Amino acid sequence: MLPSDEIRYRNAGRSLSLLGRYGKQYARFEQILAIDPDHPNALLCRGYALEKLGRYEEAISTFERVITLRPRMALAWQGRGISLGRIGQYEEALTSFNQALKFTPDDYRSWQNHGKTLMNLYRYQDAIASFDQVIALKPQNYKAWYNRAIALSSLNEHEAALTNLDIALKIKPVSDYIWNYRGQVLGKLNRIPEAIASFENAVKINSRSASAWYGMACCYALKRDAEATIENLTHAIELSASIYRNLAATDPIFNFLHNRSQFQALLEAGTKAS
Repeated sequence: MLPSDEIRYRNAGRSLSLLGRYGKQYARFEQILAIDPDHPNALLCRGYALEKLGRYEEAISTFERVITLRPRMALAWQGRGISLGRIGQYEEALTSFNQALKFTPDDYRSWQNHGKTLMNLYRYQDAIASFDQVIALKPQNYKAWYNRAIALSSLNEHEAALTNLDIALKIKPVSDYIWNYRGQVLGKLNRIPEAIASFENAVKINSRSASAWYGMACCYALKRDAEATIENLTHAIELSASIYRNLAATDPIFNFLHNRSQFQALLEAGTKAS
């Protein structure tokens, strides 16, 4: 019924604003490496700058140089794992995080990355165990509770997922994406009024959350409220037309709108634009 979060897009603006800073950092590390090509800390920082710049293959090569020089440097293994994950090489990434944890077993960030990688491999029960490690080390880490909820919901344990999301929101009440995901879980439990309230909280915090607007549209569609459905769909499509116009055209939940001129106009706008 409800789509997954548009995680790939939510930080795009922030990432662009950081490119200048990481570009300058990269240049500074290059100056150090011109004098000492095997300076492990400069190589490590260069690797992380390359990862932030989206140059993942170069980042991996750089982290591997560090590992050759300092095989026990956990941050190099972690950087390699992060970069491998960015290009979808999750098994290799997991191997790197395992190595990082071998050297720093109390690093909650490595456990967090370990768990997220396991989720990408659909190993949800194992992922939960990793997030439990994060929580044992940092009980107030709201991202661990949020990620744990995603893993639980993926195992159809929606009530348990909801409990975890509520804990995350106690720690971080102004997180639009946690409210958004809470709405999705409530939708799966068919608790539609509560789902709508969660999506409303998400858009109050971030009015540009297209996923939350679409979630509300789905909820109102279940209530057969045509006006509210179209209004929320309009917001979602205005924010991310390439995703949500296609979803609106193919999701059977909107079949009852097919004879509505407003709905057809929403779908046809994309055809005219192309």
